[in-house]
Amino acid sequence: MLIQEQAVEKICASLKKDSRVQAVFLKGSMGRDEHDEYSDIDLYCLVEEEHKTQFLSERAVHLEAYRPIIFQDDIFIIAPQLIAVYDNLLHIDLFTVTLESFPEKDYFRVLYDPEGMLKSYQATQTLEINREEFQDAVIDVAWFLFQYKKASARGNGIWAARMLTNVMDHLARVLLYKYAPHRAQLGVKTLDKSLPYELFEEIEAIFSCITPNCHKKAAVRISLLLKKELNWMLTALPAEAPIEALLRKMINAHAEKAEQCNRAENSKAGQWH
Repeated sequence: MLIQEQAVEKICASLKKDSRVQAVFLKGSMGRDEHDEYSDIDLYCLVEEEHKTQFLSERAVHLEAYRPIIFQDDIFIIAPQLIAVYDNLLHIDLFTVTLESFPEKDYFRVLYDPEGMLKSYQATQTLEINREEFQDAVIDVAWFLFQYKKASARGNGIWAARMLTNVMDHLARVLLYKYAPHRAQLGVKTLDKSLPYELFEEIEAIFSCITPNCHKKAAVRISLLLKKELNWMLTALPAEAPIEALLRKMINAHAEKAEQCNRAENSKAGQWH
């Protein structure tokens, strides 16, 4: 049994004894049964709104049922979230949700649900992104290419590389929308398992060039890739999407540089013959 599974078993046993807890379930890689020895734990507790404040103040006790905690932090992203790292370096995120704030994305695995509170949410499980989210991702690809162009022109290699990592984060979801729609929400982390082999090889080559010194090569490869994928991307966008003009300008700006370099290299090669 993996340490993640041992931890979940002990923590869930503790949570079941808490009368405020209506249900316990897993999301993330454990919720999809895709976890391994390196996975984090995304554990969710369903409580009633009237009990939430009190439960939040005492929830750490349940995490301590597994073993000593060496770090913890309390944040809010999609719900109140207690982050904990154990002395064996296992990381868990404990989310506290109500029926009104239930996150209807990703798959989940039920650990405890005596009243069947989660049954109505089974049909909402998905990793797909909708058309609006796809449009947002395409817009972000164009926008961060635009920001990259400015950073590159200034000679700020570190910021230029950062802008390209932002491009790739959104481009991952764009590509998955077509090639693996059932996993599109996972983005970059699933590219190695979800894209056609040749396309993933190109993505990997792009990432290897996203450095302060090589970012221009990465930008060219991104633009050439977008040029290949552009037709279906535009077809999938709503007709009123306001991004085509900027996207084409960004693609052409870097693709033209590649063509100029190729012509220069061919010219040099011809001089030797």
